[in-house]
Amino acid sequence: MTYCVGVQLNRGIVFMSDTRTNSGVDNISTFRKMFTFETPGDRSITIMTSGNLATTQAVISLLQERSKHPSERSPDILQVESMFQAARLVGSTLKEVIAQHADYGQQADSAFGATLIVGGQIKGGEPRLYLIYPEGNFIEASDDTPFFQIGETKYGRPILIRAYDPDMSFEEAIKLLLVSFDSTIKANLSVALPLDWHVYESETFRIGLVGRVESGDAYFEVISNGWGGALRDAFNALPGFEMPD
Repeated sequence: MTYCVGVQLNRGIVFMSDTRTNSGVDNISTFRKMFTFETPGDRSITIMTSGNLATTQAVISLLQERSKHPSERSPDILQVESMFQAARLVGSTLKEVIAQHADYGQQADSAFGATLIVGGQIKGGEPRLYLIYPEGNFIEASDDTPFFQIGETKYGRPILIRAYDPDMSFEEAIKLLLVSFDSTIKANLSVALPLDWHVYESETFRIGLVGRVESGDAYFEVISNGWGGALRDAFNALPGFEMPD
């Protein structure tokens, strides 16, 4: 399983993903799930992946190869003219890979499924964030839906809904995402550190600050322990329930 989140802010977009993949409790591995494409001064595009590992790796490999070799540069994620076209390209590539892998109709299609988050900015347009479905179609983040999650989404969603603010700083957004990931990690063993993060600042058109939160990271431990203590304090501060007579 996986957990990835992309959050759109007034200042830009913050991305975070875990790195755990597993095919059972005795087959757990670490694979990167966040990938960036950049032409400095023109565009910065980040893709996060969830689902069948062979499918997601094939999608990223195709996009990378088509951006490197002149004979393969149609279509090319570094040449499309807008983030909408980038989302269409990623969606069609995902659909193409699933169709190639699926030999037995819809049942096989499901086995090779994947979901992606695509976000960034191309010169001439605003920062955009998209959720790409296995069928190749997609939706865009908006004021009503300012963040997207893929993978194991349910445990980390409540804190995002309650604490998100479009005016928050990048530092506050990373702290918020770390709380969301901590809640997910504690509830589901299929999500785990290390965590990768990337901050894209609007109008920079280049890869922004990136980092990795490793196991044993001191700040993450402070966040995890502090959030647990804060929840207990908040719970204890609530009025007690009175049993009816």
